[in-house]
Amino acid sequence: MRIEVFQHVPFEGPAHIGRWAAAKGCPVHITRLHDGMPLPDMGAFDFLVLMGGPMNIYDDHLHPWLPRERLFIQKALDAGKTMLGVCLGAQLLADALGSPVYRGEHREIGWFPVDLTEQASSSALFADFPARFHAFHWHGDTFRIPAQALHIARSQGCESQAFCWDDRVVGLQFHLETTTESVDLLLENCAHEIGQGPFMQPPPTIRKLTGRHLRQAQGLMERLLDRLTA
Repeated sequence: MRIEVFQHVPFEGPAHIGRWAAAKGCPVHITRLHDGMPLPDMGAFDFLVLMGGPMNIYDDHLHPWLPRERLFIQKALDAGKTMLGVCLGAQLLADALGSPVYRGEHREIGWFPVDLTEQASSSALFADFPARFHAFHWHGDTFRIPAQALHIARSQGCESQAFCWDDRVVGLQFHLETTTESVDLLLENCAHEIGQGPFMQPPPTIRKLTGRHLRQAQGLMERLLDRLTA
């Protein structure tokens, strides 16, 4: 299974996805769009992973690679590729599947519970996930669940937390790929985004809860990756 990762900023890499791939012996190529790297050939990979980033998916004037990425994602969908989008990546997938992306009512930053929907039991990818689990969040934008997709998860602060389309395309607004290092990098680069609100946690709380919830989150990430690449 050849994995292609699209990275949008230096501090949001594949994290635990990379560890899982190494353990499975899956080759990983990272296209660092923020560095101006060219897009790969469509035949060079089997599984496309879209990582997060602080930008909006329509910030074309700030990030001129965004229109090319959106077009590439649409072509990858049409080509039948397996795909996983995380945070910004999930928003890009929702856009490619015809759903709007917009500013959410609440910004979520920290570890908050996620609840599976009734539709989640219809997906073999999520059938035995816990009904509720804690995941790491760092987002302000959200999206409408795409037509023909299963609405997989919601949280108190965000209705559209996860979706599955065609049993090969998954969008996760939250982060299961989190590692201690990836949390530290976000806190180093984006702590200015933490403000007042019902779903905001200060850095000490985030670091404390990372130790509490990290292992389960990574285990769920591995379970989902195993199924997507089976």
